[in-house]
Amino acid sequence: MIGAFQIGFLQIRLLDLIDILMVGALIYQLYRLVWGSLAFNIFLGLLIVYLVTIVVRALNMELLSGILGQFINVGVIAVLIVFQPEVRRFLLYIGRSSRFSRESIWNKLSIRKWRLSTEKEIEINAIIKAVDKLSRTNTGALIVIATTSKLQFIANTGVILNARISSALLESIFYKNNPLHDGAVIIADNKILAAKCILPVSENPDLPSHLGMRHRAAVGITEHSDALSIVVSEERGQISYAYQGQIHLNIDTDQLKETLMRALLETLED
Repeated sequence: MIGAFQIGFLQIRLLDLIDILMVGALIYQLYRLVWGSLAFNIFLGLLIVYLVTIVVRALNMELLSGILGQFINVGVIAVLIVFQPEVRRFLLYIGRSSRFSRESIWNKLSIRKWRLSTEKEIEINAIIKAVDKLSRTNTGALIVIATTSKLQFIANTGVILNARISSALLESIFYKNNPLHDGAVIIADNKILAAKCILPVSENPDLPSHLGMRHRAAVGITEHSDALSIVVSEERGQISYAYQGQIHLNIDTDQLKETLMRALLETLED
């Protein structure tokens, strides 16, 4: 047979190798999505149950095989419920990597791409300037920057602004006497979309115990979407950011700018 070779009594085709590589890549992507989250231990538990089921069936242990088989069948629905944030992020990742819309093709044109890149740089510079000022004045802040998803469902929990991005406006929003300073600011489509927004709080047990609700909310939104969030500590003015469910503490504005440039400008390449 063309594209096949023999290993002992096994005959392996080229399609079998491709199948194995694709399954391995899928498992690796799932591992990356759940690593560091509460779902990681659940993922390991389900994987162990699945492996035990295979062994039990190979040994023809019918009773135990039937019980575990029912568990696996019901487990598909359980996985969708338990891993809802991870599944959402995985689908966002796939959709982001395979966008064939007219807008995406138009973005490939160099002139439009250059204009969008310039707008992103202006947006980033305004955010960095505001974060630097908030840090130096020990003003607590939480800024969420959308990448591909516009986070409209989160914006609707706050006050819709649809305002042009400026460092002065961001600073004034988080001024302690401003009624909008509690909650998060959502930035999307080169605008301050909303303020005073409520974010989902991360339940990751591996987060440092000293982190408060602001930092846990910053991580939580990145577990439920592909957004990037910035936190300024009210106690010490330290700057942190969260991305893909991971938080990076006590960084400077140069590191933050580099991260924003990489995260936001790379969306123009898709």
